[in-house]
Amino acid sequence: MGHVITGICSLFSFNVLEAPVLQYENESTPDIRLVERMFNSSLLTLVSLKNPRLMQVYHFMNRSLICEHKFGSSILNVKMNRDRLIVCLEECIHVYNLRDMKQVMHTICDTPPNRTGMIDLSSCGSPSLLAYPGSTSSGQVHMFDAMSLTSVNSFMAHANPLSALRFNAEGTKIATASTKGTVIRVFSVPNGTKLFEFQRGVRPCVMHSLCFSADSNYLCSSSNTETIHVYKLAKAEEQPQAEVASGGGWLEYMQQTASAYLKVGEFKPFRSLVSKH
Repeated sequence: MGHVITGICSLFSFNVLEAPVLQYENESTPDIRLVERMFNSSLLTLVSLKNPRLMQVYHFMNRSLICEHKFGSSILNVKMNRDRLIVCLEECIHVYNLRDMKQVMHTICDTPPNRTGMIDLSSCGSPSLLAYPGSTSSGQVHMFDAMSLTSVNSFMAHANPLSALRFNAEGTKIATASTKGTVIRVFSVPNGTKLFEFQRGVRPCVMHSLCFSADSNYLCSSSNTETIHVYKLAKAEEQPQAEVASGGGWLEYMQQTASAYLKVGEFKPFRSLVSKH
């Protein structure tokens, strides 16, 4: 996991029962604004505020620069899995072979303006699915296979433009939220069939992030309301009545663990909403 403090890239390993352990710290590249690590490997990409068009790829265990690439506009996001490296600019997306990053394999041109660099790459190798907004006026999701370099599918997730999207670990589901921020939906991949719909609230908000649990049974969301919401991915009829009423043991465990590690005042209780669809 990467963390940026006053422009210094610090890499820590985390264990639920132990304090964070510093693995790597880079002070040679100032004003770091974007960090991406390939799972738990030693491969790291860095983009600085001073030169936002330049991407540097490091092997942090060897403390060596593998390569660097300069682009025509600012780099907004970088994603990696074991086969592909994806670089998102505002109006195009570049696809690289991770085993040979000397030149770009493919460029997705003329994408709708993507000012926030909203993309996600599935962690599975085949197919290696890339998702990004298909429109600036609606919540259309476009799927692209980064292995075969072909478009896979487009589907309408929301009436309003997208504000967040995220694959699960297996690359079989994708969660989405719109700029309205009141509803979160989960779709099957790649056909785009709606599986779940969660009501986050009735007031609009800015959704910051979505994240599935490792087993894809839970979905977490964060927003500008300074709250974290956890949703269980199960139909109402599939859940024991006691669990629906109480929130379940997993939620209580998360609250107890977070309370133990965070200082008083830093943790706000979160709630679980269960889909009735």
